[in-house]
Amino acid sequence: MDNLSAIETTRKIGDEPFEFNGSSLEMRLLSFWQWSSSDIVGNAMRGILAEYIVASSVGMNSGIRTEWDAFDIETPEGIKVEVKSGAYVQSWEQKMHSTIQFSIRPTQGWDSESNERNSEVRRQADIYVFCLLKHKDQSSINPLNLDQWEFYVLPTSTLNQSVGAQKTITLNSLEKLNPIKVNYDELHASIKAAANK
Repeated sequence: MDNLSAIETTRKIGDEPFEFNGSSLEMRLLSFWQWSSSDIVGNAMRGILAEYIVASSVGMNSGIRTEWDAFDIETPEGIKVEVKSGAYVQSWEQKMHSTIQFSIRPTQGWDSESNERNSEVRRQADIYVFCLLKHKDQSSINPLNLDQWEFYVLPTSTLNQSVGAQKTITLNSLEKLNPIKVNYDELHASIKAAANK
């Protein structure tokens, strides 16, 4: 029987060639990344970018993202972080700026190491970081400019006590919970502070 244990992912550099009939092609992994991931304003890729930004703030961006883990990032201090993102400007045509709303749905967590799902439905992380791409000018929006973001850090316990099993939260409702609102350079310290509340 085939060994179907977890595949250990190695960090790629973009040079890796596509192959066909035993030969390398001109196509490289970088060209796939450019093709699939260049829209960093759109919801899907912006969410992954937000995870990377938070990971970089805590020094955990040199590894590899685990797509289906129960939470998004674990800090060097062992704090489990869930990252959510929102933006006023989208990559598609808009009649008005988007209303900011974040998913806070409790989940049945999956452990990538054991390949098992937890039986309890709950919020899996210790801390939520809500990442808002606050820039509203479509002509100059640049998600790589970290000055265009603001971050709201909130202990999961506050969410649980205040909104129960609620699945989403608006920015206005989030602000009423008194999260720590910070810029990028204050993010790691704020995550540690929120974990100690």
